[in-house]
Amino acid sequence: MSAKVLVVDPSERPEVIRGLASDVRVSILKLLRGGDEKNVNQIAEELGLPQSTVSSNLQILEDAGLITTHTTKARKGSQKVCRTAFTQILVGFRDEIADADDNAIEVAMPLGLYTGCEVSSPCGLCSVDGVIGLLDVPDTFLEPDRMRAGLLWFTRGYVEYQFPNNTKISRSRPSAIEFSMELSSEVPGTAADWPSDIFLEVNGVDVGTWTSPGDFGDKRGVYTPDWWKLSGSQYGKLKNWRINDEGSFVDGVRISDVKLDDLLIDEHRSIRLRIGVKDDAAHPGGINIFGRGFGNYDQDIILRIIS
Repeated sequence: MSAKVLVVDPSERPEVIRGLASDVRVSILKLLRGGDEKNVNQIAEELGLPQSTVSSNLQILEDAGLITTHTTKARKGSQKVCRTAFTQILVGFRDEIADADDNAIEVAMPLGLYTGCEVSSPCGLCSVDGVIGLLDVPDTFLEPDRMRAGLLWFTRGYVEYQFPNNTKISRSRPSAIEFSMELSSEVPGTAADWPSDIFLEVNGVDVGTWTSPGDFGDKRGVYTPDWWKLSGSQYGKLKNWRINDEGSFVDGVRISDVKLDDLLIDEHRSIRLRIGVKDDAAHPGGINIFGRGFGNYDQDIILRIIS
């Protein structure tokens, strides 16, 4: 099994720290570390634990993104099997993580500063003060007031951001580039089980797809303003997309064979990021992007160039 490493800042990923804060869950992760898939019964038997205990702890690990699951055929019906998402988990604060990468250059892009868009309704934009323009009217995404957006959502389509190509500053070839943003699916109201295939392109190259499990509204987002109704999307999952010389990854999990050289960084004055949901997606469940003032992380879209 190839190494899959998660580097996490505890102040940004409290759900991961919670996932690790249990002897039972750590034992499950150690058991799965070899790369073999196991079902609930196998895990319970090998650890000598009740199935109910294993099931509840597996759900916490899955919510934290520390394991992945899928359903397969069994002798009677179907069964849920699990595998670990990472072989190593490194915990450190953001400044320490940045220091571990030589000459990392970081750019924070406000959510509303997209340079292009093509979206379908239901859709909308909000600032910390209120709704921007008209809900479910795609042309609202062209409003100048979009610059204040802290939350945007749409069903299909994309928004595109143009980052400065700061590799020109370092005058050296980067070893990786990374994008960080808080994302969820989008459904009228909310639904924890509402998968959506969210794609990411860089410089016109399709890097890969992450499937969001749902649109989360079980509790108010840590930074979501009080005026925003609890019936609306509250928070997402902080996803870290990394492209290096080995391929493309989301939170350390390989999603495609697209490598850094495929992006032709040296040939462009900017680094263009396009994110959204394709018309032909297998799970066209929409997208929410949370920026400053909304969700659980209070951050812009982050680009890091790692030398």
